[in-house]
Amino acid sequence: MSPIRVAVSDGVAILTLDRPRHRNAFNGEMGRRLGELYRRFDEDDDVRVLVLTGTPPAFCAGADLTPGPDTFASPTDADFTASPVHPPAFDLRKPVIAAVNGHAIGIGLTLAMQADIRIVAADAKYAIPQVRRGVVPDAMSHWTVPRAAGSAAAADILLTGRTFDGAEAVRLGIASRSLPADEVLPAAVTTARDIAVHTSPMSVALSKRLLWDTLRHGFTPGQVAEYETVLHHRVMGTADSAEGVRAFVERREPRWTAHVGRDWKELPWE
Repeated sequence: MSPIRVAVSDGVAILTLDRPRHRNAFNGEMGRRLGELYRRFDEDDDVRVLVLTGTPPAFCAGADLTPGPDTFASPTDADFTASPVHPPAFDLRKPVIAAVNGHAIGIGLTLAMQADIRIVAADAKYAIPQVRRGVVPDAMSHWTVPRAAGSAAAADILLTGRTFDGAEAVRLGIASRSLPADEVLPAAVTTARDIAVHTSPMSVALSKRLLWDTLRHGFTPGQVAEYETVLHHRVMGTADSAEGVRAFVERREPRWTAHVGRDWKELPWE
């Protein structure tokens, strides 16, 4: 059985980590499958938004510790990587919402940190405890956590490995909202469907890529102004730029015609 369940409806793909007997603990097969799904839906113009969640009561309890003391034995695979999901969520052109509906520990939380938006369960436990296991935080968390929370909060999270709840996750800046566990996925799907209906697919894809690449490459304000101008030239005068205004004036849902998979062009800074 696949470690990830997939459901697609109304432009939203819900990817559910599904190893409930192991509290959705992460293993190599889960990482490979998640990467495959990310690539597939990034090219699928019928899918506008991805929601990543877990089979209750956990989101992801971290690495599968079934091997015991050998869990973090020296890797024998020459292709070993500490970032086992490729591509990461932030490299997709579609928004990714992490509906963290239960405990997210270790790589469970570091994978969620690669999403664009995180909604967390208020009473669940969160930690990146790798330093307490004799290893190092993974999944590019030394970049994603300070990006979201700032360097001081990142040091608190990564260097102590301590556990905190959903309310503190919001205060630290690593989550947008903290809700009762059973409200997390519905809230994420509501947000996803709002994006799928009311936002231009191309506009969102371009904005997401510029947002993350500005952080990745350290673009200056002048560079950002230049690239925003280039992207405006790309979308202004298109059918969707007219449709967005027309739908707003007519108080109806827009009918977008651009397709990211079909119409994507190389970006000026690539």
